[in-house]
Amino acid sequence: MTADDERGSGSLGDGGSTPAESSGAQGESSGGEARGSEAGTSAVASAERSILARLWDFADRLEDAVRPSYPGLVVAAIFFAWSVSPSLMPRAWLFQGLVSGISAAIGYGVGCVLQWAFLKWAWPRIPEAGTWAKLWHPSELARGITKIVVVLVCVVGAGLVLARSARWQRDLEVLMGMEPTTTSGYLRAEAVAGLTVALVIGVFRLVRWMIRALVRLANLDLRMPRNVAYPAVVVIVAVLAVLLFQGVLAKAFFNVANSAFSTRNGKTSPSAIQPRLPERSGSPASSAKWETLGSEGRWFVATAPTAERITQVTGKPAREPIRVYAGLESAETPEDIANLVVQELDRTNAWDRKVLVVVTTTGTGWVDTQTAESIEYMYGGDEAIAATQYSYLPSVLSFLSDRNKATEAGKLLIHAVHEKWATLPPDHRPKLLVYGESLGSQGSEGAFTGLDDIRTLVDGVLWVGPPNSNRIWTQLEQRRDPGTPEILPIYADGLIVRFGATAEDLAEPARPWTNPRVVYLQHASDPIVWWSPDLLFTQPDWLKEPRGSDVSKSIRWWPIVTFWQVSADLAHAQSVPAGHGHKYGTTVLDGWVDVAQPQDWNHDLENNIRKALDEDILWEYAHK
Repeated sequence: MTADDERGSGSLGDGGSTPAESSGAQGESSGGEARGSEAGTSAVASAERSILARLWDFADRLEDAVRPSYPGLVVAAIFFAWSVSPSLMPRAWLFQGLVSGISAAIGYGVGCVLQWAFLKWAWPRIPEAGTWAKLWHPSELARGITKIVVVLVCVVGAGLVLARSARWQRDLEVLMGMEPTTTSGYLRAEAVAGLTVALVIGVFRLVRWMIRALVRLANLDLRMPRNVAYPAVVVIVAVLAVLLFQGVLAKAFFNVANSAFSTRNGKTSPSAIQPRLPERSGSPASSAKWETLGSEGRWFVATAPTAERITQVTGKPAREPIRVYAGLESAETPEDIANLVVQELDRTNAWDRKVLVVVTTTGTGWVDTQTAESIEYMYGGDEAIAATQYSYLPSVLSFLSDRNKATEAGKLLIHAVHEKWATLPPDHRPKLLVYGESLGSQGSEGAFTGLDDIRTLVDGVLWVGPPNSNRIWTQLEQRRDPGTPEILPIYADGLIVRFGATAEDLAEPARPWTNPRVVYLQHASDPIVWWSPDLLFTQPDWLKEPRGSDVSKSIRWWPIVTFWQVSADLAHAQSVPAGHGHKYGTTVLDGWVDVAQPQDWNHDLENNIRKALDEDILWEYAHK
């Protein structure tokens, strides 16, 4: 070892270090590195805490802005789940979102009331100390976490329930021959529901702000004590709201609706051309002028099949069918309108035809094309159809505003026609038949006191999709033979009246069916038929019995819920294929065959007519 090596290895003077010093230096180095690592970790943790703090702060500000009721959210979620439960009609995601949003908004209100009642009466009685004190008085952190969990559970739970509902929708769509919806597409209903809830709550809070402003005004300016001012203002606002909605606003709404639909009533489809044949009202020879018939009346008289078309379908010589119609503007009063129809029947020599059908229309004056054409093809045009208009409004609005109009119009028309018909020799007058669909069936039912009156006055009746409020229909349903279901009842062994959704249904029971015959066509899935206020608190028989062929097996009765669900179904009862809901299609041909089958009826003729009816309705959809 050289001197230099010795100096390099151990000399202090030369700046060397002893082993102890060297070890100390290494310790200081590693300690510095550790402190640096801890500082880095601390910085990351600090950054994470900063992000969480910001999120927490944002959540606090959002809560302060929205001021939600968490019990309200929980009850809203429950109401949302109820609103997507199985019902009679399949629903598109947009419509389901609106229905669920309204339902959730109602649930939110119920939850708020429950929260208020709890805080008012139960909360003051809860002790601040004891075993359960921490449960009722949680920390700020626990309270915040609970709120977040509630929101997440409501949002995620709504999505899961919608996914399950999409499966129910697909099952129902398959039963009705529709294209199944997708789960991903159906989940869009949640966003629509959320926007609907926000809108409803926003309107409510605006009203609440107005009430509070009035209370302050009464308290400060009128010197009214607050405990008196608040209930007084609430009562005044509530009374005004009821009066407005039942009186001024309701009348204003129906006046506006009437005005809007009367404008529509004045429109004419380009495909509806004024007839020149004298067998039609609205022709130059008619006393019921073309421009007074209304939109539906002009379509009705303009689109009747010609004798040539009937011959083409039946393969037999045909007559020009007679279609008589009077609109709201065709005469001054309902009595004059009914008398004008009789004059039109006189003018067209309708009394010489084999069949005369008196139709009570729906609200706008609509007559179902397939129903009218069925009887025209069956009898080779040797018939006449008479109808009137009693309202500008669609059936739903007409039902809400004044359902008696339909009954009064039906009674006037049927009695006016029968009065003239009864004066003719029995061997030289047409069969007198009555037809009504939906609200129209209620109108024509009003012309009779019961089955005996029907058998005395007319030769047959076809009623389609009768509302649950129909008087005669309700009596027959309630008195049906024991053991027969509500959706397909048998009354008095089917001797006079029969109910059905298909021709096979009408063939039961296999016992004599005397003339005149009464037929009710009703689908198990038709909400028009099964909707009733009784659904609120009473389980109907049709939900106790086996479900119909096009009704989901998953549907159950729940108080209030089922009423709301079927009420929502009313809005789109016809948005399904024929043979389901309130869409009866060519089933009306089967009804007419059972009520008034012509002598030369055969299977080939029936098939030809059914094919022609399908062709004609497709043309109507494309041109009306």
